[in-house]
Amino acid sequence: MTRRIGLPGPVRGWVRRVRKVATVGGGGTPSDKYSTRDTARPEGGRRTAPGSAPAAIRQWPLLTVIGGTLVGLLVTLGNFRVGLLVVGGSLAAGALLRAWVPEVGMLAVRSRTTDIVTYGVFGTTIVLLTLMAQPRPWLEVPFLNDVLRFSAG
Repeated sequence: MTRRIGLPGPVRGWVRRVRKVATVGGGGTPSDKYSTRDTARPEGGRRTAPGSAPAAIRQWPLLTVIGGTLVGLLVTLGNFRVGLLVVGGSLAAGALLRAWVPEVGMLAVRSRTTDIVTYGVFGTTIVLLTLMAQPRPWLEVPFLNDVLRFSAG
């Protein structure tokens, strides 16, 4: 049988205080200080309807953007310009939803400002590139023709 050696009284009290300070809320083990308990939701990331409502109703902003994107991709099979305009418009609509609707569910991924800028820039870029696509572009930007001429040789 091994004999356990005890610490002197003042040292024991110091060790207890250090362990108590090192733990979350003053209880548990010291390793609890570094464990992840929960992650914060993005601003506006709460449900858009009560929890008893069906998932489709709770997540209508996200389903609107995804549905518009899928419709645009299907239309792209027939007419690429119109389909890609619908895809870009869906992303721009996501930016508007994120800006004006207070609770957008899973459409909220990052902070409100970051989501609005990301969805807006991607949507606008897709729309502008679609309008400038060859053959017979619907939008011509003269300086881009010069850039293409110099970069393509």
